[in-house]
Amino acid sequence: MMFERFSSDARATVVGAQEVARRRGAASIDTVHLLLALAAQDGPATRALTATGVTAPDLERLGAAAESGDVLDADALAALGIDLDTVRARTDAAFGPGSLDRPGRSGRRGHIPFTKDAKKALELSLREALHEGSRSIDSGHVLLALLRADGTTAHRTLSAALAEAGSDAAGLRSALGAERSSGAEGRAAS
Repeated sequence: MMFERFSSDARATVVGAQEVARRRGAASIDTVHLLLALAAQDGPATRALTATGVTAPDLERLGAAAESGDVLDADALAALGIDLDTVRARTDAAFGPGSLDRPGRSGRRGHIPFTKDAKKALELSLREALHEGSRSIDSGHVLLALLRADGTTAHRTLSAALAEAGSDAAGLRSALGAERSSGAEGRAAS
């Protein structure tokens, strides 16, 4: 019933999350898969991310680390004289690209279930839409829900990407508000 309220870009995000999960060999669809699929869409959420300096490749890179539980701190390793990028590059050259990444399970077919956190994020997107007085849930509502979903892989990834870009949650909310205003003005002018 809630899925009927999703706009085309929000639906594409949910469908895309399944594709991302498959591509990464995941057994379930997690919040980071929603975030990565959202960033690949052309909607208000993606334009707001771009306005804050966050790109899909940034999220892919940071999402892979969050999803794999990669807790290697490049700065801490550098203090010990270890350059993590050099280690990864040499390992990739010797053993193939992504050899340090968590191996995925390939060939998964059929329905991939959502994790509890991903389901909660989708429920939060409904709350975001209701809070704004919107009758439908768009990608911006999904983005705001992921931003609110503390402790999830998407929240960690999004927070890290915003920090890298020199922005924060408030900056992203502002960019999304500006995107919504410019979209509303464009519809009113038509």
